[in-house]
Amino acid sequence: MSEPTVTFRCNAILFDMDGTLVDSTAVVVRQWRRWATLHHLNLNEILAFAYGRRTIDTMRQVAPHLNFSESDGTEFDDEEGRDTEGVVPVVGAAQVLSYLPANRWAVVTSATTQLAQSRLALAGLPLPVVLVSADDVRQGKPHPEGFNLAAQRLGVRNEECLVIEDTPAGIEAAIAAGMQVLSIGTTVARESLKGAPWIPDFTRFRIDFRDGMEVVIL
Repeated sequence: MSEPTVTFRCNAILFDMDGTLVDSTAVVVRQWRRWATLHHLNLNEILAFAYGRRTIDTMRQVAPHLNFSESDGTEFDDEEGRDTEGVVPVVGAAQVLSYLPANRWAVVTSATTQLAQSRLALAGLPLPVVLVSADDVRQGKPHPEGFNLAAQRLGVRNEECLVIEDTPAGIEAAIAAGMQVLSIGTTVARESLKGAPWIPDFTRFRIDFRDGMEVVIL
Protein backbone atom coordinates (compact mmCIF):
# COMPACT_ATOMS: atom_id res chain seq x y z
CA MET A 1 0.00 0.00 0.00
CA SER A 2 1.37 3.43 -0.97
CA GLU A 3 1.79 6.13 1.65
CA PRO A 4 -0.76 8.99 1.70
CA THR A 5 0.04 12.29 0.01
CA VAL A 6 1.35 14.96 2.39
CA THR A 7 1.02 18.67 1.62
CA PHE A 8 2.80 21.66 3.18
CA ARG A 9 1.96 25.32 2.54
CA CYS A 10 4.95 27.56 3.11
CA ASN A 11 6.80 30.66 1.91
CA ALA A 12 10.35 29.32 2.35
CA ILE A 13 12.18 26.03 2.64
CA LEU A 14 15.11 25.65 5.04
CA PHE A 15 17.36 22.72 4.16
CA ASP A 16 19.90 21.02 6.35
CA MET A 17 22.96 20.11 4.27
CA ASP A 18 24.71 16.81 5.15
CA GLY A 19 22.31 13.92 4.64
CA THR A 20 19.64 16.25 3.25
CA LEU A 21 21.11 17.93 0.17
CA VAL A 22 24.55 16.29 0.18
CA ASP A 23 25.44 12.69 0.93
CA SER A 24 28.74 12.99 2.79
CA THR A 25 28.35 9.94 5.02
CA ALA A 26 31.56 8.30 3.81
CA VAL A 27 33.61 11.37 4.74
CA VAL A 28 31.90 11.87 8.10
CA VAL A 29 32.44 8.27 9.18
CA ARG A 30 36.02 8.27 7.91
CA GLN A 31 36.95 11.42 9.84
CA TRP A 32 35.27 10.45 13.08
CA ARG A 33 36.93 7.03 12.86
CA ARG A 34 40.30 8.73 12.55
CA TRP A 35 39.55 10.96 15.52
CA ALA A 36 38.15 8.11 17.63
CA THR A 37 41.28 6.03 17.02
CA LEU A 38 43.52 8.96 17.93
CA HIS A 39 41.75 9.46 21.27
CA HIS A 40 40.92 5.80 22.01
CA LEU A 41 37.17 6.36 21.85
CA ASN A 42 34.26 4.25 20.57
CA LEU A 43 33.27 5.24 17.02
CA ASN A 44 29.68 4.00 17.32
CA GLU A 45 29.10 6.04 20.45
CA ILE A 46 30.42 9.13 18.66
CA LEU A 47 28.27 8.64 15.58
CA ALA A 48 25.18 8.04 17.72
CA PHE A 49 25.48 11.65 18.87
CA ALA A 50 27.36 13.44 16.09
CA TYR A 51 24.90 13.54 13.19
CA GLY A 52 23.30 16.96 12.87
CA ARG A 53 25.43 18.62 15.53
CA ARG A 54 28.42 20.93 15.54
CA THR A 55 31.81 19.22 15.81
CA ILE A 56 32.79 20.91 19.07
CA ASP A 57 29.46 19.95 20.68
CA THR A 58 30.10 16.31 19.78
CA MET A 59 33.66 16.39 21.10
CA ARG A 60 32.58 17.83 24.42
CA GLN A 61 29.73 15.35 24.76
CA VAL A 62 31.66 12.16 24.02
CA ALA A 63 34.94 13.11 25.72
CA PRO A 64 34.35 15.79 28.37
CA HIS A 65 37.45 14.64 30.23
CA LEU A 66 39.69 15.80 27.36
CA ASN A 67 38.64 19.47 27.65
CA PHE A 68 38.46 20.22 23.94
CA SER A 69 38.46 23.86 22.82
CA GLU A 70 36.92 25.63 19.83
CA SER A 71 40.28 25.35 18.06
CA ASP A 72 40.09 21.54 18.30
CA GLY A 73 36.74 21.60 16.55
CA THR A 74 38.12 23.95 13.89
CA GLU A 75 41.08 21.67 13.28
CA PHE A 76 38.75 18.68 12.82
CA ASP A 77 36.52 20.65 10.44
CA ASP A 78 39.53 21.74 8.39
CA GLU A 79 40.70 18.14 8.07
CA GLU A 80 37.20 17.04 7.14
CA GLY A 81 37.08 19.73 4.48
CA ARG A 82 40.19 18.30 2.83
CA ASP A 83 38.54 14.88 2.60
CA THR A 84 36.39 15.05 -0.54
CA GLU A 85 36.08 11.46 -1.72
CA GLY A 86 32.51 10.21 -1.91
CA VAL A 87 30.66 13.54 -1.62
CA VAL A 88 27.59 13.38 -3.88
CA PRO A 89 24.19 15.11 -4.10
CA VAL A 90 21.13 13.48 -2.58
CA VAL A 91 18.93 12.15 -5.39
CA GLY A 92 16.73 14.92 -6.77
CA ALA A 93 18.32 17.73 -4.75
CA ALA A 94 19.70 19.60 -7.76
CA GLN A 95 16.32 19.61 -9.50
CA VAL A 96 14.53 20.91 -6.41
CA LEU A 97 17.00 23.75 -5.85
CA SER A 98 16.95 24.76 -9.50
CA TYR A 99 13.19 25.20 -9.25
CA LEU A 100 13.24 27.43 -6.14
CA PRO A 101 13.68 31.24 -6.34
CA ALA A 102 16.80 32.36 -4.48
CA ASN A 103 14.78 34.24 -1.86
CA ARG A 104 12.62 31.23 -1.01
CA TRP A 105 15.24 28.84 0.38
CA ALA A 106 18.20 28.65 2.73
CA VAL A 107 20.68 26.14 4.13
CA VAL A 108 20.99 25.75 7.90
CA THR A 109 23.89 23.47 8.74
CA SER A 110 26.05 22.41 11.67
CA ALA A 111 29.07 22.53 9.36
CA THR A 112 31.30 25.60 9.11
CA THR A 113 30.72 28.08 6.31
CA GLN A 114 33.85 26.97 4.47
CA LEU A 115 32.97 23.29 4.73
CA ALA A 116 29.37 23.91 3.66
CA GLN A 117 30.42 25.91 0.60
CA SER A 118 32.96 23.25 -0.34
CA ARG A 119 30.53 20.35 -0.02
CA LEU A 120 27.75 22.04 -1.94
CA ALA A 121 30.22 22.80 -4.75
CA LEU A 122 31.58 19.24 -4.76
CA ALA A 123 28.03 17.94 -5.07
CA GLY A 124 27.32 20.33 -7.95
CA LEU A 125 24.66 22.23 -6.00
CA PRO A 126 24.17 26.01 -5.98
CA LEU A 127 25.23 28.15 -3.04
CA PRO A 128 22.25 29.70 -1.27
CA VAL A 129 21.83 33.42 -0.77
CA VAL A 130 21.16 32.62 2.89
CA LEU A 131 23.56 30.14 4.49
CA VAL A 132 23.48 29.77 8.27
CA SER A 133 26.42 27.69 9.51
CA ALA A 134 28.10 26.75 12.76
CA ASP A 135 30.04 30.01 12.44
CA ASP A 136 26.85 32.07 12.72
CA VAL A 137 25.35 30.71 15.94
CA ARG A 138 26.24 30.50 19.59
CA GLN A 139 24.13 27.39 20.13
CA GLY A 140 23.94 24.56 17.61
CA LYS A 141 21.13 22.13 16.90
CA PRO A 142 18.95 21.00 18.67
CA HIS A 143 18.73 24.67 19.69
CA PRO A 144 16.54 26.60 17.22
CA GLU A 145 18.91 29.58 16.84
CA GLY A 146 20.04 28.63 13.34
CA PHE A 147 16.53 28.24 11.97
CA ASN A 148 15.37 31.44 13.65
CA LEU A 149 18.24 33.31 12.02
CA ALA A 150 17.56 31.86 8.56
CA ALA A 151 13.90 32.90 8.71
CA GLN A 152 14.93 36.37 9.79
CA ARG A 153 17.41 36.71 6.92
CA LEU A 154 14.82 35.53 4.40
CA GLY A 155 12.24 37.92 5.81
CA VAL A 156 9.61 35.27 6.55
CA ARG A 157 7.81 34.24 9.73
CA ASN A 158 8.85 30.99 11.38
CA GLU A 159 5.46 29.39 10.84
CA GLU A 160 5.81 30.06 7.10
CA CYS A 161 8.94 27.88 6.87
CA LEU A 162 9.25 24.22 5.98
CA VAL A 163 12.40 22.60 7.36
CA ILE A 164 13.86 19.49 5.71
CA GLU A 165 16.11 17.54 8.07
CA ASP A 166 17.72 14.11 8.41
CA THR A 167 18.53 13.90 12.13
CA PRO A 168 16.66 14.01 15.45
CA ALA A 169 18.71 17.03 16.56
CA GLY A 170 17.66 18.96 13.46
CA ILE A 171 14.02 17.98 13.76
CA GLU A 172 14.01 18.99 17.42
CA ALA A 173 15.49 22.37 16.49
CA ALA A 174 12.89 22.98 13.78
CA ILE A 175 10.00 22.07 16.05
CA ALA A 176 11.41 24.34 18.76
CA ALA A 177 11.47 27.15 16.18
CA GLY A 178 7.77 26.61 15.47
CA MET A 179 8.33 25.47 11.89
CA GLN A 180 6.85 22.72 9.76
CA VAL A 181 9.16 19.72 9.36
CA LEU A 182 9.80 17.02 6.76
CA SER A 183 12.38 14.31 7.48
CA ILE A 184 14.54 12.76 4.80
CA GLY A 185 17.20 10.17 4.12
CA THR A 186 18.92 7.28 5.81
CA THR A 187 21.51 8.97 8.03
CA VAL A 188 19.73 7.50 11.04
CA ALA A 189 16.96 4.91 11.33
CA ARG A 190 13.61 6.22 10.13
CA GLU A 191 12.12 5.26 13.49
CA SER A 192 14.37 7.87 15.14
CA LEU A 193 12.90 10.69 13.03
CA LYS A 194 9.72 11.05 15.03
CA GLY A 195 7.41 14.01 14.70
CA ALA A 196 7.82 14.49 10.94
CA PRO A 197 6.68 12.78 7.72
CA TRP A 198 9.56 11.04 5.91
CA ILE A 199 10.89 10.68 2.37
CA PRO A 200 14.00 8.71 1.30
CA ASP A 201 15.14 11.43 -1.15
CA PHE A 202 13.61 14.09 -3.39
CA THR A 203 12.08 11.81 -6.02
CA ARG A 204 8.61 12.13 -4.45
CA PHE A 205 8.98 15.86 -3.80
CA ARG A 206 6.94 18.37 -5.82
CA ILE A 207 6.60 22.18 -5.57
CA ASP A 208 3.58 24.08 -6.88
CA PHE A 209 3.59 27.90 -7.18
CA ARG A 210 0.09 28.36 -8.57
CA ASP A 211 -1.29 29.63 -5.27
CA GLY A 212 1.61 30.73 -3.06
CA MET A 213 4.02 27.83 -2.51
CA GLU A 214 2.80 24.32 -1.87
CA VAL A 215 5.09 21.34 -1.29
CA VAL A 216 3.52 17.98 -2.07
CA ILE A 217 5.00 14.63 -1.08
CA LEU A 218 3.55 12.00 -3.38
